Amino acid sequence: MTDSAASSRLVPALIYAALSTSIVSSLGMLLVPAISREMDVSVSTAQWMLTVNLLFGAISTPIMGRLSDGPHKKLLLLLSLAVILVGSVVAALAPNFTVFLIGRALQGLSYGIVPVTIALARRYVAADKVQPSISSLSVTVATGLGIGYPLTGVIAGLTDFRIAFWFAVLFVVSAIVVVFVAVPAGPDEQAARLPFDYYGATLLGLGLGGLLISVSEAPTWGWASPWTMGSFALSALFLVLWVRTGLLLRDPLINLRVFRHGEVLLANATGTGLGAAMYIGLSISSLVAQAPLSTEYGMALPVFWAGFVMLPLSVGSFAANRLVRWLSRRIKLTTLLPIGAGIMTGAGMLLWFAHDELWEILLGMVTFGVGMGASYAAMPALIARSVARAELGSSVSFNQVLRSVGASFGTAVSGAVLAANMAPDLHATGVGIRTTFAIGALICMAVFVALLVHAFASRRRVTG
Repeated sequence: MTDSAASSRLVPALIYAALSTSIVSSLGMLLVPAISREMDVSVSTAQWMLTVNLLFGAISTPIMGRLSDGPHKKLLLLLSLAVILVGSVVAALAPNFTVFLIGRALQGLSYGIVPVTIALARRYVAADKVQPSISSLSVTVATGLGIGYPLTGVIAGLTDFRIAFWFAVLFVVSAIVVVFVAVPAGPDEQAARLPFDYYGATLLGLGLGGLLISVSEAPTWGWASPWTMGSFALSALFLVLWVRTGLLLRDPLINLRVFRHGEVLLANATGTGLGAAMYIGLSISSLVAQAPLSTEYGMALPVFWAGFVMLPLSVGSFAANRLVRWLSRRIKLTTLLPIGAGIMTGAGMLLWFAHDELWEILLGMVTFGVGMGASYAAMPALIARSVARAELGSSVSFNQVLRSVGASFGTAVSGAVLAANMAPDLHATGVGIRTTFAIGALICMAVFVALLVHAFASRRRVTG
C-alpha cells in the first residue's frame, strides 16, 4: 500500500476511534436517575458515576499524552482502548454500585484518546493534511456528545442502563479492530526516547484529583466547609510542587516552558473558559427539556426524546469543522478562536433570554456546536504550530485536561446555583435556571472579550 493510501485510511480510522470513545464518555448524565433507581442509591450518590469518570480521565490524560510522544503510539492507543473495553464490560455486568464505579473509572481513559490520535496524525499524516486532520480529531469530543446523548436517551427510554454499556462495548471493539488494521505497525523510530516523569505524574494526578473532587463535592459539603477548603488547599499545594519540579526537570511530564508561547497560553485559557460554559449550557438545557410543565420552564420530554436535544450540537460542530478546514487556508488560526467564542457567546445569550420553547433550545444547541467546532478545531492546531513534535502529545493532552477542569467547574457552579434556588417540589426555580444560563453566557463573553483584546494588541505590536 502506498503512503498516500495508508494516510487516507489512517485519518478516518483515528477519527472513528476518537468518536467512539467520545460517545462512551457521554454515557452518563442522562443515566443518573436510572442508576439511582436500579442500584438503590440516592441521586447525589449516583452522581459519582460522573465524578469518578472525570477524575480518572483528568489523571490519565496527561500521562497518556506524555507516553504518546514516545515510540509506542499504536500500542498505547490499543492498550487504552482495551482498558476502556474492560471498564464498559464491568459497568454492564456490575452487581452493585461499587463495582459499577470501578467500570466508570476505567472508562475515564476515553478522555485521553484524542491527544493520542492527534500525536499519531502529526507523525504519519502528510504535512499538507496535518492541520485539517488535527482540527477534525479535536471536534470529535463535541460530535461524540451530540451522538451519545440521543443514543443514551433511546436506550434508557426503551431498555435499561446495562444495554447502553453493552453498546459501548460494541463501539470500543470496533474501534480496536479499525486501529489495529489502519494504524502503522511497529514503534515510531523517529520518536525521542525520554525518561518518564513519575514524580511529576504523581503530583499532577494528586493535584488534579483533589481539585476536581473539591469542585464536584463543594455543593454537597458546602463551599466554606473545612472539607472543601482543606481539599482545595491540598490540591493547590500538589499543583504548586508539580509546577516547581516541572520547571527544574529536563524532561518533565508536561513542558511548562511552552506556555511562554502566546498561542499555547491562549489555547489553554480559552479551553478552560469555554469548557465551563459548554457544560453549563448542555446540562441546563437537558434539565429544562426533562423538567415537568409545572415548573413553568420545563418541556416534560421523556428521556427517550430528551437525548435528541443534544443532537444539533453534533450537527453544528461537524458543520463548523468542515468550514474551518476551508477557512484555515484563508485566515489565521488565532482568528478562529474569537470567532468561535463569539458564536458561543451568541448561543449563551440566546439560552439566557429564550429557553421557553423547544426550538429555542435546539437553536441554542446548534449554535453552541458551531462555536465549539470552530474553537476546538483551532486550539490543538495552534499548540501543534508552537511546540516541538516531541512534546505535542503532552501539550495537547494538557489542553484536554484544562477543558475537563473547566467543565468540572461549570458543572459545580451550575449545581450550586440550582441548589440555592430550589422550589418546594425539589425542582429548580425559573430564577435558578436563568441565573445559571446567565453565568454560562457571561463566561463566554469574558473569553470573547479577552480574545478580542489579545487580537488587537497583537495587531498593534505588528504594525507599531
